[in-house]
Amino acid sequence: MSQLYRILGIDYGTKRIGIAISDPLRIIAKGITVISNTPAVITDLKKLVREYEPVKIIIGMPFNLKGEKGLKAEEVENFIKLIENEIKIEVVRFDERFTSKIAQQTQRDMNVKKKARQIKETIDSMAAALILQGYLDAQ
Repeated sequence: MSQLYRILGIDYGTKRIGIAISDPLRIIAKGITVISNTPAVITDLKKLVREYEPVKIIIGMPFNLKGEKGLKAEEVENFIKLIENEIKIEVVRFDERFTSKIAQQTQRDMNVKKKARQIKETIDSMAAALILQGYLDAQ
């Protein structure tokens, strides 16, 4: 039987950071929360790491349509360095192109009312779950 452990997924945003977690078998990703991208972000992330005890973090890397890193990717790289220095956990970069758009489309497909779809936090945590699910499915 395989080991049981969780993986944390992150959808990095300038204002908000979507967070998702895998089940212990690493089959299903679930959006769990959104944390504000403030100076307290590492403290908030440490609390989640203590609570869920993931062995690694998957973070969406925003490549452009050509698959190259743009300005936003540099911001994500700086955030990754912060995580690696402060939390000491493996961070894996995963292509996040279109995850926010897919999250919005998924909500429409699920007949989520327009007003509820406009809640950015829902989209951010769902995007984190899509990033993490993509990683889990690729394993």
